[in-house]
Amino acid sequence: MDNTDIKILSILEKNARISMKELAELVMLTPPATKERVTKLEEKGVITGYTANISLVALGRIMTAFILFETHDCKAFYDFCVKQPDVLECHRLAGQFSYLVKISSVSMEALELFIDDAIKYGKSSTHLIFSSTEKAIF
Repeated sequence: MDNTDIKILSILEKNARISMKELAELVMLTPPATKERVTKLEEKGVITGYTANISLVALGRIMTAFILFETHDCKAFYDFCVKQPDVLECHRLAGQFSYLVKISSVSMEALELFIDDAIKYGKSSTHLIFSSTEKAIF
């Protein structure tokens, strides 16, 4: 991967909907050469997909939290999490806690209901998110 590939990744990370023509102009290549580089980055697994950033608040999901779980039945807990519509992410951890779950709910009551339903799998520690920022890789 050279500097041109890194520049392509940086641009696509900020705007995955950019046309190949515009991208080519920004990296000073022809559109076919740019398309070839993007295709190679996809084939190598560097680019794994193109997504839309969706506002949770606009969807009415006003409560977002990280919940740490200490469980002894990891499989059952994981199966529970993947069925929950409010669970955005579920990460298996090493250490005292078995899982870190990111949840987004429409209300404090919905968040409480999730915690009440999950309590049978073990102990939890809930951390409400007040604000967030995401850092680009490039």
